[in-house]
Amino acid sequence: MDTKTHITLRSKTLGVLIKDARLASRMSIKECAEAIGVSSGSFSSYESGKKSPSLPELEVLAFLLNISISHFWGTESISDNEAPIEKLDLPRLVSVRQRMIGALLRQERLKASISMKALAKEVNIPKSRIKAYELGERAISLPELEGLLSVLGGHTEDFLDKNGPIGLWLTRQNAVEAFLNLSPELQEFVCQPVNRPYLDLAQNLSDLSADKLRSVAEGILNITF
Repeated sequence: MDTKTHITLRSKTLGVLIKDARLASRMSIKECAEAIGVSSGSFSSYESGKKSPSLPELEVLAFLLNISISHFWGTESISDNEAPIEKLDLPRLVSVRQRMIGALLRQERLKASISMKALAKEVNIPKSRIKAYELGERAISLPELEGLLSVLGGHTEDFLDKNGPIGLWLTRQNAVEAFLNLSPELQEFVCQPVNRPYLDLAQNLSDLSADKLRSVAEGILNITF
């Protein structure tokens, strides 16, 4: 294949990948064009394969669309995969979580051996409202939830969604934040495929009890000496 043909085919392929990434991110041509400093017409030409972006433009585009730049060298479509958030009935999710919060609040109250009447008096909230909270019939404002938990000895963090779709998203966000807080040297170490066995070993060791860890350490010392 001659160079000219290769460039033409690469431009067409790159255009498809750019459009695919933009659609997956639910962004408009205008938004993407403004981000990399070109006209909407030029960006449309990028997507059609009539023109191609520079590497710096592609880097900024990957940053804007929150994707790996390696997408533009791949063959996999990502726009066909609907974001999980699209499938969620968010109002229903709020309603379900509200009932779960109410049930957790009741558990905290029973664990603290405090009657609903006594709790109502302590936090100056009507007993009928606390009952509605526990039954999930009424949403609990965050300040009131914090006030109730301060009396019951609970913690707001324990009431956060952990296993639902929002909870899984929060877990991923926290994992990303924790990674970004690592030193550059540790980040580089984690990202190197050759270091994967060490990370797997560390993960397996973290699951062991203190007694098993002690046995492992003793075994290593015996081998060493």
